[in-house]
Order: sequence, then C-alpha cells, then structure tokens
Amino acid sequence: MRIVVMSDTHGETNSIDQVRDAVGPVDAVFHCGDSELDTQHESLQGAFVVGGNCDWDSSYSAEVFTEVNGVKVFMAHGHLWQVKSTMLPLSYRAEEVGADVVLFGHSHVLGAELIDGMLFVNPGSLELPRGRKEKSYAIIEKTPSEWVVTFFSNKYKELEQKKFVISEK
Repeated sequence: MRIVVMSDTHGETNSIDQVRDAVGPVDAVFHCGDSELDTQHESLQGAFVVGGNCDWDSSYSAEVFTEVNGVKVFMAHGHLWQVKSTMLPLSYRAEEVGADVVLFGHSHVLGAELIDGMLFVNPGSLELPRGRKEKSYAIIEKTPSEWVVTFFSNKYKELEQKKFVISEK
C-alpha cells in the first residue's frame, strides 16, 4: 500500500495539484481537512476528504473510514477530537472502528507514531506549517513487516522518514 496524505491547505489549490502530480502512482489520496474548497472542487476529485473547522461546505463528512489494499484507514480533521491537547479521544474512536492507520490534521504539526499497533500520522500543513518552516505532506507505505512514513516539503524535498516495525498481534 502507498498513499499520499495532506492537510490544512487553506484554499491553496496549486499545492494540492502539484503534490498529486509529483508523487507518482499511489493507491489513494487523503486530505485531512481545512481545504477551504467546495467538495466538488477539481483539485479534490478522487481523494478522500474530511471537513475541518475552516471548511464552510457542510457536505463534508466529519470522518472517513475506508480500506485500502486491506489496510483500514480512519481519517478526521482533529478539531472535534481535541488533537491539539491529547490523542486519547482520537485513539478511542480509531479503536472503535478498528483502524490500522489514523490520519488527522488541525495542528499543522507533522508527526507519526505507532500507538497500540495503530499508526497515527499528521502530515503537517501545505500552507501554514507550525513547528518548522517547511510546508509538508506525507507518503505512507506499508510492507508486510513495516510502515514507512516519509514527510516531504512542498518543494518535494524529503524532510524526514520514520519506520515502524510491525509485530504480530
């Protein structure tokens, strides 16, 4: 499985389009909210998208649960789950739906960690990053033995990579 994850683009369609063109073949595209675009906008077509606290289009879902090549993916923007102060509400919801991967935004701070066998990824922001100067997105790859999360700048430069070994449950 290979997916691209972005968030918090705040109306900047060029960055969405450029990332989608640059990443090559992926199994799915995810946008974790605050696109500030209409749900039918061409930059979001074919992507899984949730609404964030800055999205005015009420037809966005608050969360998405889907499966990509056998991997169960749960996505929410994060504002409804208090991700700026704790991961507990988000992790409880992810456990409820049986997620393997949890995608979220809202804080504009990139990061990845494995918690109780679930991979949590915040791709940062492609418009207004916090915690570092580079605008960012993530590519997540899963092999039979590990997760690889690579963060890239909007200039397609690798920022950092995290690898997590998958252990038997």
